[in-house]
Amino acid sequence: MAEYEGPLDLLLHLISKHKVNIWDIEISSLLEQYMEQIRRWQEQDLEVASDFLEMASRLVYIKTLSLLPRHEEEEEEARAQLVGQLVEYQACRQAAALLRQMGGGEDLFGRPAMPCPGGGEYRLCHEAVVLARAYLDAMGKGQRRLPPRQETFSPLVAKPVVSVTSRILHILRGLYRGTVKGFHSLFVHSRSRSEMVATFLAVLELVKSRRIAVGEDGEEIQFLPAGREKQKGDAHDQS
Repeated sequence: MAEYEGPLDLLLHLISKHKVNIWDIEISSLLEQYMEQIRRWQEQDLEVASDFLEMASRLVYIKTLSLLPRHEEEEEEARAQLVGQLVEYQACRQAAALLRQMGGGEDLFGRPAMPCPGGGEYRLCHEAVVLARAYLDAMGKGQRRLPPRQETFSPLVAKPVVSVTSRILHILRGLYRGTVKGFHSLFVHSRSRSEMVATFLAVLELVKSRRIAVGEDGEEIQFLPAGREKQKGDAHDQS
C-alpha cells in the first residue's frame, strides 16, 4: 500500500494498467479491480487506510445509481465528479514529475534569514474564555488529523466480501431449479449484510440486462425468466 499515495493514485494505476480511457471508465469493472487490490492487502495483514475504504464505498454508490432506473442524471453527475478528480490528480502528478526532473539540487539557493520586526513578542491581551475556546479548537483539530485506529475498521474488513457475480449465478440457478419463488425468499438465508447487499445488486443487474422479469402477484413479487412473462400475457389474451 506504500506504493500508492492515495485512492486516486490507485485508480489511475488500475486505469493505466488495463489501458482504459479515463473519460470512458466502466465503474463495475473498476470496482472489481479496486476491491481485488483491497482484498490482497487484507490477505497480507496490511492495515487499509480509511480514505481507500471511503473510495470503495463511493464506487459502490456510483454503480448502484447506474443500476437503478430514473437515476441517470445522478449517476452521470457522480461519474463526472470522479473523472474530474482523476484528471486533475493526473495533471498534478505529471507536473510534480516534471518539477522533479527540473530540480537537480545544484542550482538551488536559499535566502538568508531576515530579522523579524517587532521583537517577536505577542502583546495582545485576551479573555480566559477566548483562550480556552482556542485551546479546545486546536486540540480538536489535532485529534482529527490523527489516523483512525484499526479497531474502527476491523468489523468492516474482517467479514468476507460476497461478490455480485456469485449471487447472480445463485439467483439464476434457483430460478431454473424452482427453489427461488419470491423476492423475500432471496434474503431468508442471508448470513451477512454483505451477502444481502450483493443479492440486491444482483437483482438490479439481472433486471437491467433483461435476464429476468419481475411481476407482481398480490403482495408477493415473483421472478420469471426473461420472455416467460410475455408468453404468459399472450396466453391470457388468447383465452
